[in-house]
Amino acid sequence: MKNVLLAVLLAVVLPVLANAQSAPADSASGGLRFTIGVIKFENHTNWKGQFALSDTWGSMLTDSLQQSGHFIVVAEADMRQAAMQEQDFGQSGRVAGGGKTPVVGKLTPVQLLVKGDITNFQTTGGSSGGVSVPTPGFGGLRVGGGGDTAEINAVIYVVDSTTGQVVASKKVLGTATSSGMTVGFHDGYGVGGDMSTFKKTNVGTAMEKAIDDAVAFIVTKIPALHWSGNVVLVKGNQVYINRGAREGVAVGQVFKVGTSEVLRDPGTGEELDVAMNEKGKIRVDSVKEKVAICTIVSGNGLQVGMSVMP
Repeated sequence: MKNVLLAVLLAVVLPVLANAQSAPADSASGGLRFTIGVIKFENHTNWKGQFALSDTWGSMLTDSLQQSGHFIVVAEADMRQAAMQEQDFGQSGRVAGGGKTPVVGKLTPVQLLVKGDITNFQTTGGSSGGVSVPTPGFGGLRVGGGGDTAEINAVIYVVDSTTGQVVASKKVLGTATSSGMTVGFHDGYGVGGDMSTFKKTNVGTAMEKAIDDAVAFIVTKIPALHWSGNVVLVKGNQVYINRGAREGVAVGQVFKVGTSEVLRDPGTGEELDVAMNEKGKIRVDSVKEKVAICTIVSGNGLQVGMSVMP
C-alpha cells in the first residue's frame, strides 16, 4: 500500500516540480519596453587601486539590464560616440560605398538614463597566506589565505531623457564573503576584460548583488512611467506605428491615438503629466521588429504624427 501511495505521489509531484523548474521566474513577454542607457557612474569612494570601479560597474549594469528582458538597452556613451564617429567617417567619402556604409541619424534614441554614484567600496580580511595569481581579468585572484569580505554601496537615479527629470532613485548595497580555499580578489594586476573571472570573486559577487537589486527596482517603476509612440503611416483602415516587437508590442493590444499635450508647472517648468486628446483607438494586427500594423476600431481623422498610448 505504501509503495502504491509513493508511486501516485511521485506521479503527481514530479511533473509539477519539473514545470516549476523549467518555467522562467519572470518574463517581460507582452510588456511594453523602454529604451535605456547607462551613464558612467561617479566613483566617490576612497578606493585608489588599479581596479576601474566605475567602468566595471557600468559594464555589469548594462549587461544586467539587457539580460532582464525588460528594456531595449542602448550602448554606453563611449560606444555611441564611436558609432557616431564611424557614421561621420562613412560620410566622408574616404570609404567604399554600398549598403554597409553607416547612415547618419540612425542611432536609437534613449528614453531612460541610469546614472549614479558609488559611495562606498571596501574589502577586508584575507591578508595572511594564500597565493596571488596574475590573471588577464579585473585585478588579480588570491587563492586561499583565509576569508575575504567585500562591500559596495551605490545610489542610482533613473532620468527621463526628454525632460531631465529624475523619475526614480534608490540606494543599493552588495556584500559577499569568501572563506577557506575559495577565490578572493586583490588589486595588484591592472584591469583587463575577463568579466566571467571577475564575477567569481567576492568583489564581483558583491557588485552583482547590488546591481541585481538596482535592476529589480527599475523594473518595478516601469508601469508608472509614460510610454508612447507615434503614427508613421495611415493607409485606409490601417495605421502603422513606430513601436514593434522590440518595444514589447503584441498582437491584439489596443492603443489610444490622438494629440498629446504636456502639462507643465507654470512656475518651474516641470512636467506634471501628459494629457491625451483621444481621436480613436487601434488594435494591433501584426508586429515587426520596429513597426506594428494596426486596424482602426473607433474614431476617424487619425493622422501621421499623432501620439499612441496604452
